[in-house]
Amino acid sequence: MQSGLGKTNKWILEFKTKDPTKNPLMGWESSSDTLTELKLEFSTKELAINYAKKKKIVYEIIEPRKRKTVKKSYADNFLK
Repeated sequence: MQSGLGKTNKWILEFKTKDPTKNPLMGWESSSDTLTELKLEFSTKELAINYAKKKKIVYEIIEPRKRKTVKKSYADNFLK
């Protein structure tokens, strides 16, 4: 299995659910808050922060973690 790096250079602004409720019939979590369906993408972190400040949105920055890659050849799968 491979994890690619495509489309990982964007910053996303997501809204938290304000009033989560549980559906009594199916047990699904639902909400009447439609902002949770909205995701805004920005090319830089500064643009996302400026937008949040301009619209007076309380925000939390979650920095991406550094990926640790182990380089090995295909033959290493058979050498044990």
